[in-house]
Amino acid sequence: MTSPLSPPAMPSPAVRWTPRLWGTLLVLCAAMFLDALDVSMVGVALPSIGSELDLSTSTLQWIVSGYILGYGGLLLLGGRTADLLGRRQVFLVALGVFAVASLLGGLVDSGPLLIASRFIKGLSAAFTAPAGLSIITTTFAEGPLRNRALSIYTTCAATGFSMGLVLSGLLTEASWRLTMLLPAPIALLALLAGLKLLPRSEREKDHNGYDVPGAVLGTASMLLLVFTVVQAPEAGWASARTLLSFLAVAVLLTVFVFVERRSAGPLIRLGVLRSGNQIRAQLGAMALFGSYVGFQFLVTLYMQQLLGWSALHTALAFLPAGALVAASSTKMGAIVDRFGTQRLIVVGFALMVVGYALFLRVSVDPVYASVILPSMLLIGAAFALVFPSLNIQATNGVDDHEQGMVSGLLNTSVQVGGAIFLAVVTAVVTAHAPAHATPQAVLDSYRPGLVVVTFIALAGLLITLPGLRTRRTQQSVVVAKSTVTEAEAERVALRD
Repeated sequence: MTSPLSPPAMPSPAVRWTPRLWGTLLVLCAAMFLDALDVSMVGVALPSIGSELDLSTSTLQWIVSGYILGYGGLLLLGGRTADLLGRRQVFLVALGVFAVASLLGGLVDSGPLLIASRFIKGLSAAFTAPAGLSIITTTFAEGPLRNRALSIYTTCAATGFSMGLVLSGLLTEASWRLTMLLPAPIALLALLAGLKLLPRSEREKDHNGYDVPGAVLGTASMLLLVFTVVQAPEAGWASARTLLSFLAVAVLLTVFVFVERRSAGPLIRLGVLRSGNQIRAQLGAMALFGSYVGFQFLVTLYMQQLLGWSALHTALAFLPAGALVAASSTKMGAIVDRFGTQRLIVVGFALMVVGYALFLRVSVDPVYASVILPSMLLIGAAFALVFPSLNIQATNGVDDHEQGMVSGLLNTSVQVGGAIFLAVVTAVVTAHAPAHATPQAVLDSYRPGLVVVTFIALAGLLITLPGLRTRRTQQSVVVAKSTVTEAEAERVALRD
């Protein structure tokens, strides 16, 4: 296994991006784009859905939470399934399920059916996401080729999220059902293209059977964890229900680790987490998405409820961050090749901390260009640096037969981090809710949540900083080995 911290290899002049290779990447990017698009579009449509279907606030929450539950709870199983049953097969089947669930979501006329369709979409995304990422890492050779592919792939998430905000504002004006239906034809086109373009992938031949106990325990623990975190703000963090649920999660995870350590073909090979580089990537993903999801939640409330901006106006306010990520996508591969993932992750988290901190200056009458825009640009630059670098760092040096597993683990970190930290930020804001809801009092109740968001990003920075020291140490070892080799060569030459 190669180290992702070792000096980047020299680009191979033989590497050539064929039309088929581009086609493969575009199909996988379409699935990633759809995942992000779907998540961002539904939020703006919730008021219209509640009005037409006569749903309570708690029921509306499950339209979002149902997707998160299916996605976050089944990612570990999805990643390992891709390794065992074939990445291409798993990706295409799950993409087809996503298309059907999207169609049903736009046609149903009751809350429970809509929530069920959202859960199924999350479930299918839990299989397409790790399968798609592992297809990239096994199709594109580690190094400059893979770095470029991953930078483009991960950028599609930010682009889809940004476009989803804008499209939802436009489509909801006509009907909320259009926001549910839009992903269906895109998924169908991607499925048809994938049938022709995606490379054939063999099932893992040398696995030691299916880890059924691990799959059951891992899925149950992740489902219960996400469910508990989503429900905690409503049930109360200190309530008996929440505390018992967390205790049950701890028991399930303990038994899961016990089973995995003794399984011949584990769902997750725990040895992969012995790498400090891998642990930093997983924790960094949690901090990156956890802080941003909390930030977006608070800023959306601030802009729409406090400033009275429309959904479209709010979406356009976020757009510079997404546009910056999209514009940098084709350059990120070369930047990673030159500076390495560790430096970019640290710089990105530093920019994110500054961006969040600057947003604390907002008032009830802000000037967008001088107060809000600088934060959006810094956050966009941070995402452009950190997100592709985390994906590259997590998957480099991993054997092909474990790429699905690692991809599922990384996506689980993303989803669980988002769910946990959003719940924490929501609880902090709720605890500071004013008795008299004047504009200034409401804004003051948001500030503690923004401080928490800033500290989450700061934690991400502190977690990833040790990687720089590791990188310097490994480079010193490489230089030392190179010097010894040259000296031996000289001695041989003199002896001859």
